[in-house]
Amino acid sequence: MKSASQIRDEFYAAQKEASEREDLVMFINACFAATGQTEYYSGRDRGRVSIDFLHSYVLANYRAVYRRVLAAGVNDFNRARIVMKLLEAGAPNDENDRGEEGRLISETLRSLPANRVFALFNRLRTMKINNRRSRAVVRDYMKSRANPVFDAVKYRTKIRVAARHAHLKLDEEQGQFLFALKSQKRFQSPLFDSFLRAHYSKQAVYELPYSVAEGFSARHEIPRSEFMRKIQPQMTHTEKQRTQSTAGRLGIDPPSVDMTRTPLTKLAIYVMGLSLEERQCRAVELHDSLRVSAARASRKRPVQLGKVAAVLDRSQSTWGTRERRRRPLAVAVAVHYLLAASTDALRTFWTPSRVEQPNSASGSDHVFLIEAGGQTDLASPLLAAIEWQPENIVIISDGYENAPVDATDQIIRVYQQRLARSHAIAFIHANPVFDPDHFSPKPLGRSLTTIGLRDAEDLGASMGFAKFAAGEASQAELETYLGNLAARFIGNHHD
Repeated sequence: MKSASQIRDEFYAAQKEASEREDLVMFINACFAATGQTEYYSGRDRGRVSIDFLHSYVLANYRAVYRRVLAAGVNDFNRARIVMKLLEAGAPNDENDRGEEGRLISETLRSLPANRVFALFNRLRTMKINNRRSRAVVRDYMKSRANPVFDAVKYRTKIRVAARHAHLKLDEEQGQFLFALKSQKRFQSPLFDSFLRAHYSKQAVYELPYSVAEGFSARHEIPRSEFMRKIQPQMTHTEKQRTQSTAGRLGIDPPSVDMTRTPLTKLAIYVMGLSLEERQCRAVELHDSLRVSAARASRKRPVQLGKVAAVLDRSQSTWGTRERRRRPLAVAVAVHYLLAASTDALRTFWTPSRVEQPNSASGSDHVFLIEAGGQTDLASPLLAAIEWQPENIVIISDGYENAPVDATDQIIRVYQQRLARSHAIAFIHANPVFDPDHFSPKPLGRSLTTIGLRDAEDLGASMGFAKFAAGEASQAELETYLGNLAARFIGNHHD
């Protein structure tokens, strides 16, 4: 028989493990949702203070988990921040830890957008992080770039700062382009030479990348319509999509762009940014594009939930902010298309809105025709979803339920206590908004699991942590799971 002290020690050990698991799950959820931007209910500064505290806390107490989160599918903002924190902290003493951490950093940088990586390198200079390891990371990344000439032109200022800070050895022409441009008369590299000539030649402007050419077009006072028409061959897919509406306002033909190539959430954000009239006119085209993009996302990261009901929030707060315009609503639309492409049977239930809906939205697959407004009444669509008797109910909401407050938690609690025996339903809340007051996405109550979600495509990766968030797995299992993800991430990229 166990003594009182043994029972007490076991109790405290269990409490400690549960607390540590909650810390880690909270951090991972925050890394899926937080972007450091202004949210509808909180400012930019509050959000950054909260996420900075979480990063520092987890790095100091759970470094192995902290680095392995790089492989967990969290968003680019937090992956870049994890890399910066690891470089600031210096290399671990253990050789195996040092090797794993170095490979995770290297593969993460290669998978991040180039502009975010170069911004990170500039941040290293601002924070005066210049140890041998950080210089080696910058050097190896620069060597891995497929087109260093293009990078030097497009990110000239950032690369110049990084090269000086990390003491990079540059080839002669690249060094002259970055640090002695005014003293040069010509370059062997055509793109370098075009950049030099663009200072005095309007024609050379159209040989440069779009983002660089924009500055020169203003310098030469080139009419915007003329510039947009001639620069189209130099535009990337994303730039062509972003300038669709601009071209229409200028009275020129918009750039030709294959919308189905756009990632699902980015496409949904573009669609929801169009006026309601344009969405109605292009409904068939937009629906087909979203469906194809969702099918591609589903093949890459399958989400198998069987018969599923989606309860989607379209209250006033889903319009987002100036920095994250219409993102929460767009994520809900994107999740609808992802689930439709991934599951056996789907029905979508929207929260009521005071905004009058177009007739074509009623009973239509074109869910992007909805408009947002009013308070957050999740109870009504949740009850309708339960009545349909699905296997799973996925709720997409920012967690600020106010019509009435806490109704979702009470409904689910009563269902689980009294009705789950006759028909079990798994409830999950995916929140695309970071709440700095909770240091995580705001939950809807204790009766269901809340996970963070920035993009709809991350739903599968985020749901991989649902059992840990629900307390159904131990901290050791969480660390093992992250270790397997890290090994796969490093191995896949290495292969």
